[in-house]
Amino acid sequence: MSFPDFKEFGLSEFYIVLAFIGLVLIAINYFINFLPLSLQKERSAVSADSYEPVSVIICAKNEDENLTEFLPKILTQEYPDFEVVVVNDCSWDDTERVVDEFAKIFSNLRKANIKEDAYYKHGKKFAMLVGIKAAKHNRLVFTDADCYPASNQWLKLMVENFSEQKQIVLGYGAYEKQDNFLSKLIRFDAYIIAVNYLSAAIRKKAYMGVGRNLAYTKELFFNEKGFSKHYHIESGDDDLFVNQAATESNVSVCTSKEAITYSISKKNFKDWRIQKSRHLTTAPLYKGSSKTKIAFNYFSQYAFYVPLFCLVISTKTILLFPILLILKTTVQLLVLNKTCKTLNEKDLWLGSPLYELILLFIYPIFHLTKLFYKPNKWNH
Repeated sequence: MSFPDFKEFGLSEFYIVLAFIGLVLIAINYFINFLPLSLQKERSAVSADSYEPVSVIICAKNEDENLTEFLPKILTQEYPDFEVVVVNDCSWDDTERVVDEFAKIFSNLRKANIKEDAYYKHGKKFAMLVGIKAAKHNRLVFTDADCYPASNQWLKLMVENFSEQKQIVLGYGAYEKQDNFLSKLIRFDAYIIAVNYLSAAIRKKAYMGVGRNLAYTKELFFNEKGFSKHYHIESGDDDLFVNQAATESNVSVCTSKEAITYSISKKNFKDWRIQKSRHLTTAPLYKGSSKTKIAFNYFSQYAFYVPLFCLVISTKTILLFPILLILKTTVQLLVLNKTCKTLNEKDLWLGSPLYELILLFIYPIFHLTKLFYKPNKWNH
């Protein structure tokens, strides 16, 4: 007999109960943190008369090649009135020359230079502050020098989500499709993070955003005293600011495929591990409610998989292993189907159960290496 009869409640029965509880928790997690994005509808088109002037801010440190390739895609956005402010942060390559050459062609391109100071070392937040102060307009849109928008409608679609009440707009910063497994794993990680923070914002519980595709007003930035609460942390110019400034009513999301930004993912596991370790240093500074939400997302997964794999140690429960795994996988594929389409990540859908399982093994490594992470000056 390969199924327990529950006449006695032993270790095998205990694992079964735990696995079923984990499955219920996963279903709750999907309902709370995935379904809102699945049900989100794109905004209707807005009259061109309502588009206020906007400033796009890009911080660049030794980004001459990326700016050469991607800056024209920003400068040629179809938008009535916008400027692009590139902050050249102590670059020693041709970043300044590249910006100067583009400025001869595009009158809406402006440069802000930061010179190296032997007595004062700074991170990206200082460069961001310089760019925000240099911006002429109240509405600010942020991306990175190594990012490019999916279309020339990116800026328009992001700005459409501003209103008198909505002072923060969260977009999706994806990674470019590459033909290797690590790229798919990194893309899936970014996708899952985005599904969670976009769904949270739709539920009026926004807790983070990503600087690759983010917008907020200069007025809000200075009302919140900028990065002063977490200036000592290298990362967090995006997620920590949103975590502190977001309210139930001032955040909107942009989920249009044409408004996604793309960047190239890390090419090896070591570089990705360092990047993730840096990003994870911000988590302890999140609000308590935000940390609880993130912890529940991972706890529900471990609460299912740990007892599930324990089922194979007994002949009484070994058949339940594939049954529960197939049930969980079916639910996952049904839930992720719509969000994968929404965020233009359809090729990740079928492999999502495998990517998720691998990330559950990898994330403890990231959290462990985070303890030994020593911040250096930012690159980008």
